[in-house]
Amino acid sequence: MGKKKMLVIEDDTGLQKQLRWSFDAYEVLVAGEREAALAHMRRHQPAVVTMDLGLPPDPDGASEGLATLQQILALAPDTKVIILSGNQERANALKAIGMGAYDFHQKPFDADMLALVVERAFYLHAMQQENRRMLQTQADSPLAGIVSRDPGMLKLCRSVEKVAPSSATVMLLGDSGSGKELIARGLHALGTRQDKRFVAINCAAIPESLLESELFGYEKGAFTGAAKQTLGKIELAHGGTFFLDEIGDMASGLQAKLLRFLQERVIERIGGRSEIAVDVRIVCATHRDLKAQAAAGSFREDLYYRLSEIVLTIPPLRQRVGDSALLAHHFKNKFCASEGRPSQNFSPDALAAIEAYAWPGNVREMENCIKRAVIMSDGPQIGVEDLGLPESPAAEGSVNLRQARDAAEYQVMVRALARADGNIVKAAELLGVSRPTLYDLMNHHGIK
Repeated sequence: MGKKKMLVIEDDTGLQKQLRWSFDAYEVLVAGEREAALAHMRRHQPAVVTMDLGLPPDPDGASEGLATLQQILALAPDTKVIILSGNQERANALKAIGMGAYDFHQKPFDADMLALVVERAFYLHAMQQENRRMLQTQADSPLAGIVSRDPGMLKLCRSVEKVAPSSATVMLLGDSGSGKELIARGLHALGTRQDKRFVAINCAAIPESLLESELFGYEKGAFTGAAKQTLGKIELAHGGTFFLDEIGDMASGLQAKLLRFLQERVIERIGGRSEIAVDVRIVCATHRDLKAQAAAGSFREDLYYRLSEIVLTIPPLRQRVGDSALLAHHFKNKFCASEGRPSQNFSPDALAAIEAYAWPGNVREMENCIKRAVIMSDGPQIGVEDLGLPESPAAEGSVNLRQARDAAEYQVMVRALARADGNIVKAAELLGVSRPTLYDLMNHHGIK
């Protein structure tokens, strides 16, 4: 395996030689001006760059150096750029940090100290690349989008894995934005119909007058505007999975037709006279209390029992211990990559606000909030003002002393791990304990 590549951007030939000598453990690429530096970036993609801000044609200023930095980070947002600056350039070095530079080091530089900074920069870059590879691997798995350490959510994932291979009709209960379609797709991907279609329809988003034709299809001439035969969503899902989202909003007339299909597994297109057999696995979802609606007569009781062979409840984000900070880190990393922004971090106040907020819109609201914060933040740190969240203090009760202590210990640990984005050293520092102590506590509570 060849040496790691780093780029030195410096117009002084004497300093070029000194830096080459200091970094003989790496393959050092050298550029004396912007175009040469960008050419090296495009060709070699070095993970670490050291640069002087005083580059020609502005060797006594910082405009050319800052412009070069901006283009480097636009080409490769994860590149760790270390600014080498004199005392008089400190203000510009800090400006470079605000633009996304990794660190700055004063001239004349201490070779050993700079070597440590560069080594740490290479290590951090490698960790971020590995994290990206892991995220990509997860993205290829059936339950990829579920990021959680909450016991209730992890239990739900185990239930999905058990239920998926069966043919049972599944009802998903959960608040808006909690991930019902994500779980439905997981049931499909982990089941025996994974190579067939997954077809979804939102019963609340389509007017009642159109929903029947969307579900069952129609023959040519069945009504004004029916210019050709059109298959319904149920028929299109033949052999696969049919997902009915917000089933609680379906009109009573359609409920009867859906019940007939579930009982006999045949449909009739609107305007048609023949019965068509359809083999699909049914998954439905709702944020409503269908059992109460059935008892009140606003939802057919027989349909409710047909649809609820297996009921899985998705906990809202406010009940998922530690998941708000964990998801915030996840979405921040995701959107920094997709929006081409340098790596960012949350301020302590921002993390506290994320944990205190109740997230009535659940994960969907969290995703939108973090995307907006990543785009709107000016520097490498996302502050509480970038989130735009209201304050929402909460209080909880407890049971007996041992249970309360264990519950509190578990919640504090999970929160610390989430705040530290899984970094054990940082989590131990937050908790004020040693790493071995934290590992012991994690083992005691079954946290991996």
